[in-house]
Amino acid sequence: MEEPEVIINNEPEQPVQEQPTIPADVISFKHVNISHRKLRVLSDISFNIRQGEFVYLIGKTGSGKSSILKTLIGELRPEGEEAMMIGYDLLNIKKKQIPELRKKIGVVFQDYQLLKDRTVIENLMFVLRATQWKDKNLMLNRCEEVLTLVGLETKDFKLPSQLSGGEQQRVCIARALLNSPDLILADEPTGNLDPITAEEIFQVFHHINQSGTTVFMATHNFSLIDKFPSRAICVEDGKLIDSLV
Repeated sequence: MEEPEVIINNEPEQPVQEQPTIPADVISFKHVNISHRKLRVLSDISFNIRQGEFVYLIGKTGSGKSSILKTLIGELRPEGEEAMMIGYDLLNIKKKQIPELRKKIGVVFQDYQLLKDRTVIENLMFVLRATQWKDKNLMLNRCEEVLTLVGLETKDFKLPSQLSGGEQQRVCIARALLNSPDLILADEPTGNLDPITAEEIFQVFHHINQSGTTVFMATHNFSLIDKFPSRAICVEDGKLIDSLV
């Protein structure tokens, strides 16, 4: 099976540089334009997310939610006055800084993106090796810690095919937590799940947030937003509407 691409900085060692300090605003966009393949998707958007917040990103399919998330992980380069992400300047970020940025965030996808021929623990170990962990005992301990956090401590030697959809998504959340990220980005994490399982996944995210991790979740699940209310940013007609405003 083809393994997913993992970006690793293999350039010669450079003098140690001071890492960006995580500001109170984990994300700060001011008058930003986002384009995809030279087509303008969003114009003049401004918003900020503070450390420890839980924020929903809502809007119709094709409204630009995914473009915002792709911008935040350095996949799309924005234009505008300011686009800061956990201390990194997305307007001027260098390619070699993108792996550093991605190591500080956790991303949870709708379609899981697990290695189907590897066990749960092997999936997690793959990510740790790719992010330059070396000590096998420390790696195994970290895997067990994050699996316990999502309630899968007894499923570590199961293959993805032996897990339910909800359990596979919990593995993805555990994977996102491996490097103790400053921010979790979730892209429609309950889109493929039944209502009861979706509610359980929302509970997991809110539990993570209560421990201090910032969560920014794109979702269509308005019934669960009502059940787990929090700040919401709506993408509509190329603009953002913030529930705080």
